[in-house]
Amino acid sequence: MSVFTTPLTSDLHPALMRRRTLLATSVQLAMGGAASAALFSAHAQPSYPVSAEQLQRAVDSRFPLTYPVRGMLDLKLQAPRLRLLPAQNRLGAALDVDASGPALHRARSGRFDLDFALRYEPRDLTIRAHQLRVNTLQLDGLAAQPSALLAAYGPALAEQALQDAVLHTLKPQDLALPDGMGLQPGSITVTAQGLVIGFVPKT
Repeated sequence: MSVFTTPLTSDLHPALMRRRTLLATSVQLAMGGAASAALFSAHAQPSYPVSAEQLQRAVDSRFPLTYPVRGMLDLKLQAPRLRLLPAQNRLGAALDVDASGPALHRARSGRFDLDFALRYEPRDLTIRAHQLRVNTLQLDGLAAQPSALLAAYGPALAEQALQDAVLHTLKPQDLALPDGMGLQPGSITVTAQGLVIGFVPKT
C-alpha cells in the first residue's frame, strides 16, 4: 500500500521553487508598499525646502536697478539684503540707494526697508514676492523738494523693483513625486533657515 506524503521544499522542481519564491517576494513587496503608502499619507506630506542662500542669489541676479524720478533724480537700487521673518511668515529686505541727478548738488546715499509675503505661480513654477510693504525710506541730506519727490515716488519704485520678483524657480523633477500623488504646491512657510513649500491636493 502506498502512502501519499507532502514533498519537502528541497524536493520541489527548481522552476517551481523559483515561481513560489517570486510570488512570496511580490506579496511582501506589495504589502510593504501599501503599508508605506498608508504611513506616508497618514503621517507626512512631501515638502520642498528653499535655503536663505538660494533666495539671496535669486535677488542678487536682478540688481542693481536704476529708476528716474521726474527728471530730477536718478535712483540706483542695490541688491536687497534679505532677512527671514518666521513670526510674520514674510521676508524682509533692506536696499541701499544711490541718488544723483539735477536736483542734487552731489550724489547721495540712503536706504529702503520693506517686507513682503510670498506666493506660488503655477504657470512658470516660481515663488514670487507679493503684498509688499515699505517700512522706511531715507536718503541722507536731501533738500525739501527732492525729499518730497522721494517720499511720493519711493514706495512705487520699491514696489516696481520687488513686487512679483522671482525668488525661486522649481524644476519639473522637483514636482514629479507630489504630482504623481495628485498634489501641487500650496503653503509657503518662512522658517529660520529659509522656506518650506507644502503641497495640497490638486483642485
